Amino acid sequence: MYIYELKGWPHFRWNEKKLSKSLTLVSLKQGRLIGRMEGIGFKLRAEASLETLTEDVVKSSEIEGEFLDSEQVRSSIARRLGMDIGGFTNADRYVDGVVEMVLDATQCYDIPLTEERLFAWHSALFPTGRSGMAKITVGGWRSDRSGPMQVISGPFGRERLHFQAPPAERVKKEIETFLEWYNSETDVEMLLKAGVAHLWFVTIHPFGDGNGRIARAITDQTLACSEKSSQRFYSMSAQIRRERSAYYDVLEAAQKGDLDITNWLEWFVGCLDAALDGAQITLRAVLKKARFWETHSGESFNVRQRIVLNQLLDGFQGKLTSSKWAKLGKCSQDTALRDIADLVGRDILTRDTPGGRSAGYSLKDIV
Repeated sequence: MYIYELKGWPHFRWNEKKLSKSLTLVSLKQGRLIGRMEGIGFKLRAEASLETLTEDVVKSSEIEGEFLDSEQVRSSIARRLGMDIGGFTNADRYVDGVVEMVLDATQCYDIPLTEERLFAWHSALFPTGRSGMAKITVGGWRSDRSGPMQVISGPFGRERLHFQAPPAERVKKEIETFLEWYNSETDVEMLLKAGVAHLWFVTIHPFGDGNGRIARAITDQTLACSEKSSQRFYSMSAQIRRERSAYYDVLEAAQKGDLDITNWLEWFVGCLDAALDGAQITLRAVLKKARFWETHSGESFNVRQRIVLNQLLDGFQGKLTSSKWAKLGKCSQDTALRDIADLVGRDILTRDTPGGRSAGYSLKDIV
């Protein structure tokens, strides 16, 4: 028996006393982070928010086994927020769609969640009308034409059923009840409301695909609403990605349990606590970038050098070679080598490995 089959659904309950201590600590940590970010200036806040939103979009898709190009994601977000990042990367329509959904959830956090808005999010996630090779209903509730909606893992012939969603004919009414609760004023603390909304929505599982990503977007909107800020400085999706196995285990247990969802909320608040800790990594990276450009404010850099230096400061993955420089700077390898030699000579870059065009380079540590 699943939770939605129980008498009393969807009247969830939880042990407030058991949650109160961790909830108080997380609320204080959330407040301290927001306060600290307000003290670093608008430009750095915008940069930190850009990095967080990029991570949020990338990691939310990774949870579902889809891997997006982080530079495409970052460029798509920056373009929509009107931010100059020193060169944009063209994004495909799928990346743009995921970005549009997340930005609508976080930038318009104070707009009620409606059926039409959920349909728009779903349409943005699946611009071709397909999930992989399969054609799905886009911008509309799922049907049971191909059988009940099930969450299954394992190889063919040895599949394991984790969850079976409510019958399709129940979806519209279930969503109406959910939206009425979500948009109303309640005495539920906002951080708990985010956890309840996540579990509730993903249990209804109203779409043919994309339910997890939309549930996490609803979580982001609720958290943004709790802070009354469209800027994001921590990512629940990134933390859920780190705890993916535990996430699916605790979610399955809640969906097969009773209406007391204390264990789920305990895990959710703990995940939020870890996400807030992870924000310090983003903040350090943003401050490091600001300190670099402040240190070199009186120096001259060409456009290519600024583009690649910003890539390094944003966490460039792998070894930077002259070949990669040429690709990023859209120039010849000879020009790339001259750019690199200039920065090595100024003690900004350091050579990691010998070997001419195959040499690797990295930024000198910023004191």
